[in-house]
Parts: sequence; C-alpha cells; structure tokens
Amino acid sequence: MLPGAQHLQNIHPLVIHFPIGLLMGAAFFYFAAWVFKKEDFAKTGFWVLLLGALSLAAAVGTGLYAEQGVMVALDVRQKILLSHKQYMIVTAVLCAIVTLWALIQKPFPKKGRIVFLLLFLLMIITITIGADFGGRLVYEYNAGGSACPQPIRLKK
Repeated sequence: MLPGAQHLQNIHPLVIHFPIGLLMGAAFFYFAAWVFKKEDFAKTGFWVLLLGALSLAAAVGTGLYAEQGVMVALDVRQKILLSHKQYMIVTAVLCAIVTLWALIQKPFPKKGRIVFLLLFLLMIITITIGADFGGRLVYEYNAGGSACPQPIRLKK
C-alpha cells in the first residue's frame, strides 16, 4: 500500500513530523496572541497545542518502542541515538508542563504568561535539536531503513 514505507524498520518515522509541525504552529499562534493581543490566536494555539501534545506522545511512544531495534553501531547509539532520546524526553516533559498549564488556564495563561512563552520557546529549541539528531540517525547512519548495509559506523 505504501511502497515508500516498505524499508522502514518501525512506524516511528511516520509519526514524528506531526508533533514538530503542530508544536511549532502552536508556538506561532501563542506568540501572535501575545504580540497582537488577539484571543482568537490563543484559542487556535490551544487546540494546536493539544494536537501537538497527543502526536508527541505517539512519537515518543513509538520511538521508545523502536529504540532496541535500531540497527546502528554502538558508538552511534551512544552519541547520536542517546542524545536524540534525551532531547525528545525533555521536549515531552516541557510539552506536558505547557499543555497542563494551558488546560488549567485556558486558552492562554494570564499569570506567568512570559514564563509560559519562555517554556514554549525552550520546548521548540529542544524539539529542533532532538529532531536534528533524529535526522542525522536517518540520513547519516541509515537508522530508519534498509537501503544501505548496516550498521554504519560513526563518522570521525
């Protein structure tokens, strides 16, 4: 049915792009709500954040499930895969904090709004760095498929 997915070792690559796009979109709407003082932007940001949080849970879950099956050399696992995992777990914790905060003070916290936005910005930074490590696993070390012989060693 999906010929491009036949080389995938797991479904993690199919779900990872949703939280990246949704959480960055939510950040855009929340920052726009703050700058332009528009409640509608905050409401949109809230719903996009909820979708992003749910998709992040799926991405982290599939990533943890797939971790042991990723066929990379030990040095790649220790330097790249572990960093990817750590950044994404930090992202998930930050996402849980901002999502719970937004749920409690819908749609956009009035108390501590700057702290909320700074946590959101930190979450976007950690997801970006974590995604970069994930991209390196796929594109430098072929961790996501069977197109190249594996394991591919760490580049010096």
